[in-house]
Amino acid sequence: MRFIIANEFYQQMIAIPDHTPDCYVRPGEYLHHMYIDGVKYTVAPAMLDCLAQAEAKGDQEAVAHLKLHKLHYEALLADAERAGNLTEDVTLLGDAPPTDEEGMPATNNAYLPRVPMRWEDLGLDLPFLFELALRTIYNRGHVTGGELANAMAVPFMVVGPVFQAMRKQSLIDIVAQRGSSGDASFVYAIKPPKGEDALRDALDKTSYVGPTPVPFADYVESVMAQTIKRLVVTRRSIRKAFEDLIITDDAFNEIGPAINSAQSIFFFGYPGNGKTSVAERITRLMGDSIYVPHAIEANGQIIKVYDPIQHTAVHDEDDQPAAETVLKRGAQFDQRFIKIKRPTIVVGGELTLPMLDLKYNTVGKFYEAPLQMKANGGIFMIDDFGRQQVRPMDLLNRWIVPLEKKYDYLNTVNGTKIEVPFDQLLIFSTNLDPNQLADEAFLRRIKFKIEIRDPDEGQYRRIWELVCKGKRVEFDERGVDYLIRKWYRQHNRPFRMCQPRDILDQMMSIAKYNMERVNFSPDLIDAACATYFISATKKDFGAKVRME
Repeated sequence: MRFIIANEFYQQMIAIPDHTPDCYVRPGEYLHHMYIDGVKYTVAPAMLDCLAQAEAKGDQEAVAHLKLHKLHYEALLADAERAGNLTEDVTLLGDAPPTDEEGMPATNNAYLPRVPMRWEDLGLDLPFLFELALRTIYNRGHVTGGELANAMAVPFMVVGPVFQAMRKQSLIDIVAQRGSSGDASFVYAIKPPKGEDALRDALDKTSYVGPTPVPFADYVESVMAQTIKRLVVTRRSIRKAFEDLIITDDAFNEIGPAINSAQSIFFFGYPGNGKTSVAERITRLMGDSIYVPHAIEANGQIIKVYDPIQHTAVHDEDDQPAAETVLKRGAQFDQRFIKIKRPTIVVGGELTLPMLDLKYNTVGKFYEAPLQMKANGGIFMIDDFGRQQVRPMDLLNRWIVPLEKKYDYLNTVNGTKIEVPFDQLLIFSTNLDPNQLADEAFLRRIKFKIEIRDPDEGQYRRIWELVCKGKRVEFDERGVDYLIRKWYRQHNRPFRMCQPRDILDQMMSIAKYNMERVNFSPDLIDAACATYFISATKKDFGAKVRME
């Protein structure tokens, strides 16, 4: 708790034109808080005045709120008097303001997958490595030891002994030498008949080739080491992440704590107000990047985790050694992992229940990780919730165990269950009434229910300024005045966050067609709005559509 006791701050608080609803006992009544540099303070003189007003009105709800503040204030005041700290120049009681480090907490990921030094460090059985090497040689043809090691994403010094063991068992043989890199320049080929027999057995199990899988236990360790639970969001840091969006302070006050909880969020509200944009920017608060394995091995099964479509790889010069120097200085981290931006996976009406379980490749005989597994360490957002082909309750029931236990159960084709970490911010987004989609028992499991509200006129105008700046179009406030008068006030049309961007895109397309510069002329505004908005007048075009 932080109390300001200096009266000049009371006057400063009154002079501020806008306050968030949490600065009052209830929105607009009994103002007694103010924010300074993102930090909330109780203004003691205002609190005492508001308490006197509430008691005079007999407003018991307000009295209870303000009396509790007063009890805390009096306790801090007594502590300061006993300690002899209450002097004339003291303006603050309670906790000290946060430092810069506390206000903008670091989000760097300290986890770094350990580089293996021996083949035993890979955590895999020797026969498993034999089979992967055989499939790789079969797939690529004659390869050098260095090329084979790179294809398996393992340092040559680690798998060199594996290749020697394969030679001793007559599985592979040296057929040439390419270059002068010692053993790494030997060219390997599959040696008949034992090598060919072993290859057939390996292909019968799976045709997977690529980076060597990571043991499931190591994968779990990596998820826990990079958990979103350690991330901290403050009023200062959230503003930086959302600086290109117009968001109200009261929305920040709801979104920030929801992220800190590392729980689930239900965004609801009218379409076009930026629910998806909010989710995408939340990842900016989660830090720069994490490490995920290309594939994992679980109970003898291979599961591909890294997805170049859903994941965005991060290639740093320090992390990725050049191919020609890999043998000399090695890698900075285990190359079976790949560095990616914290994932933001968004699915909409196309989502079905099978997409949330392991996908078995019947030809390759390996698995593709489901969406929620690929989202570990980031965000998994179900957009347009309630419009999927599966019933909303069936989809919600799928999340009961992951939401409560923080792990998920996945089934293999042979009936084995795999317990997978569920470490992500699960976000449901809908423009339907949440009470129509879920019962009370499930809504209880979704900790934060946040309404993304329509912008007011001032926010709508600021969005126009941002959009014009982003598209390098000169902003004209008079043109926006005309737009609001004709196309909003006359029709009692609500503002939506997406409309300035959409209308300006229409204006740019029309200006291109007219071979003119984009400007806020009434003709261009009217032409854009006429093809953007739909008239509220009902019309019968002779056809009927069933919406079920």
